[in-house]
Amino acid sequence: MDLLLKAEEFEKRPMSHMSTSDRVKASREAKELVLGINEIYKKTKDSKLMEVMKRITTKKRKIEKRLKGTPLV
Repeated sequence: MDLLLKAEEFEKRPMSHMSTSDRVKASREAKELVLGINEIYKKTKDSKLMEVMKRITTKKRKIEKRLKGTPLV
């Protein structure tokens, strides 16, 4: 359950005032966490794991939206 502790720490980490490289690292870390938790979820079908994955994915999407920038049109 070390993975869940990492996920909790990731969720609590502030995402403001990050450099572009920090955003890329955070996005990759989020992907790694979700994939790891998903492997556990496949075996246990625990709904708490699904909630954790959803929260991390939401934060990851916000980071990636900031990385890609806003469309010009």
